[in-house]
Amino acid sequence: MLSAHTIATVKSTIPLLESAGVAITDHFYQRMFRLNPELKNIFNMANQANGRQQFALFSAITAYAKNIDNLGVLSEVVERVAHKHTSFFIQPEHYDIVGHHLIETLRELAPDAFTPEVEQAWTEAYGALANIFINREGDLYKQTEQAPGGWLGPRKFTVLSKTPESSLVTSFVLSPVDGKPVIGYKPGQYLGIKVQPKHCEYAEMRQYSLSDKPNSTTYRISVKREQGEVNGLVSNHLHESVEQGDVLDILPPAGDFFLQHQHLPTVLISAGVGLTPMMSMLEATVDSHPQTPIHFLHACENPDQHSFTQRVAELEKMTPELNAYTWYANHAPEQDNVFSGLMSLAPMAQQLPLGSGNFYICGPTGFMKFMKNQLLDLGVKDAQIHYEVFGPHSDL
Repeated sequence: MLSAHTIATVKSTIPLLESAGVAITDHFYQRMFRLNPELKNIFNMANQANGRQQFALFSAITAYAKNIDNLGVLSEVVERVAHKHTSFFIQPEHYDIVGHHLIETLRELAPDAFTPEVEQAWTEAYGALANIFINREGDLYKQTEQAPGGWLGPRKFTVLSKTPESSLVTSFVLSPVDGKPVIGYKPGQYLGIKVQPKHCEYAEMRQYSLSDKPNSTTYRISVKREQGEVNGLVSNHLHESVEQGDVLDILPPAGDFFLQHQHLPTVLISAGVGLTPMMSMLEATVDSHPQTPIHFLHACENPDQHSFTQRVAELEKMTPELNAYTWYANHAPEQDNVFSGLMSLAPMAQQLPLGSGNFYICGPTGFMKFMKNQLLDLGVKDAQIHYEVFGPHSDL
């Protein structure tokens, strides 16, 4: 429990944090990777290159300082980050390293303002936050390890198959080398994958959504080949260098974005590779609750980039309660429920369960903001809307 004096002291530094901006986190990461380069095996270096990680950390530090006397408002963020940390196998000692470099960064960038009193307050405040994450992540690790088919840390999996789903997306079916069962998961969650692409000095870790219903023996992920030499480092490695029979290090399923209340009307809204967790939700719902009304809405550039078209069509034929709709940005529609241009919900509002359903959104951040605003305008309550954000945490 932080004292009132510590809370007041931390809050007094908010103007300093805001005036420094991401310079704080730029300096922090440069310092940490220089003195603890082994952490490059954990952090996503592509997000370092594009600045997303620096911005996310600065936002998190500032949000913590502003809400240090009311941490309940950060509970959703804590849960999301804790899940993500388990997919990187973050350990308590990592928090000690991060805390040391954060304190030293503040001391080096603001030597006059960073008095012994401020240092003490921030040391206590960081320690309290670290303990929140360590305890929650410890619970998640324990739950995962003790569940049937569960494990702790990286586990070896063989690539059973590699199947193109579209011009950009390929699915990988993974089976544990030890032949034992695998833990189940909630449709919408992801796997952590650890690889070391050619010419990379350090390992790279990424998260990819599971794209099928749980089956206790294998996992399937569907990976988009990202364009660009840096941002597509791991996805290109998986597409170009990983083949059937290869072995990968896999972390257990995690994630706070998942299917809820399968008996309620469900609307799955996606764009691009955001389709992958929606396929898991669709397959699971059709399998266990085939009477649940489902609207499956997807947007992509063109038919060549549209993944799982055949499978969705099969499910639609065998499931009367399933209705699929597609929007192509650069393609003239030639059939029912296929549209051109941006996804627009207003024309089909009467068909959607605006008052009783759950709405799930996954895709680029701009798309998700666009769709969430449309849903709110149609009268859907915020509590009915669930979404997944790729990469460092951000909000809509």
